[in-house]
Amino acid sequence: MQTGPIPAIVTADLTLTLVLGSDVDVPLPASFNYSAHEPLAVTVDFVGAEASVRWVFARDLLQGGMTRPVGEGDVTCWPGTSDDGRVVCISLRSPTGEALLEAPAEDVMAFLQRSYEVVPEGRETDHLDIDDLIADLLGEPGV
Repeated sequence: MQTGPIPAIVTADLTLTLVLGSDVDVPLPASFNYSAHEPLAVTVDFVGAEASVRWVFARDLLQGGMTRPVGEGDVTCWPGTSDDGRVVCISLRSPTGEALLEAPAEDVMAFLQRSYEVVPEGRETDHLDIDDLIADLLGEPGV
């Protein structure tokens, strides 16, 4: 149970599995981030030895992937199992390549539950500043 003020930002450092083949898996550190200032999105930073990569996708995509296949295009998610238990499979595609990742389902659910303490599911639009979004789209300074 939350005591004290609820933070506007939720982070979780997880170790995912990068699936390279049927017998080859590599641990991959990832930082999952959620902010009330961008209530529809989850940001995941992957930090490797030579580079870091940031992906942004919908929070409801990650939630849906806990129980069923979801997503189209660059990011898709679905539930799965590994030798270590239940996982959320996350497929990332870009023009330069693709990756299949497995995230521990229990850790992803804990992250999502903390994000719902910040912005409850279904209340995301209450936290959007439509005037600022329009200004950003039009390339105008803050309204």
